[in-house]
Amino acid sequence: MREILGRRRKLRSRRTRGSAPAACPDLTHPIDQPDQPDEPDLTGVAVAAVHRHWPVVPGARSDPAGPTGCGCPDPECALPGDHPADPGLLAATTDERMVRWWWGERPAAPVLLATGRGASAVSLPAVAAARALAALDRAGVATGPVLATRDRWALLVAPYSLPRLGELLYAKDHVPGSLRFHGEGGYLLLPPSAKDAGRVRWERPPAETPGGPALPEIGAVLDALVDTLNETGVNATDL
Repeated sequence: MREILGRRRKLRSRRTRGSAPAACPDLTHPIDQPDQPDEPDLTGVAVAAVHRHWPVVPGARSDPAGPTGCGCPDPECALPGDHPADPGLLAATTDERMVRWWWGERPAAPVLLATGRGASAVSLPAVAAARALAALDRAGVATGPVLATRDRWALLVAPYSLPRLGELLYAKDHVPGSLRFHGEGGYLLLPPSAKDAGRVRWERPPAETPGGPALPEIGAVLDALVDTLNETGVNATDL
């Protein structure tokens, strides 16, 4: 909570014979204010990502007071608080000095993970994702970190190539349109960055191990995700 110092005031106290001076309140102490939520340490989030070998770049900050809800200059922004700003996504790096400089200049900037290098991801609607994770747990399949917003969850996986992904999808009879893939050229917000759908959080936080958290191959989790979506009937219109 930011301290707000009270104003010093000169108070005159009348003394009467035989009476002690009137007590003067100590107005040099901070005035009690309701506790305010602490701003998240996004610099620390960005540096932690670098230590996991995940390239990051600052994003455009949400601005509820703006016409589009985004702090970027685009008057027709369709992804308020959920896209790269300046520099662009291609500048994403694991250089800790650069990352500290970026967030030193813009400490409130969301942290964007550039997928396809240190980590990729596959995302799906939240309800189906919770069921899919439960199915993976029952099958004894190890999962990596899981990002969550109010609407969607994203399972982080090891980087995959487009030919490899194409082979896996070609083998499926039906791939629901609500399944999304975040590979080379994509990005995800890292917790606790905020977007129009609320703050991003860890449903399953990354294990801090040497060399970064273990990430499963996409083929190890894809079957459970596709099967769960097909069973629940979640399609492209459901986010």
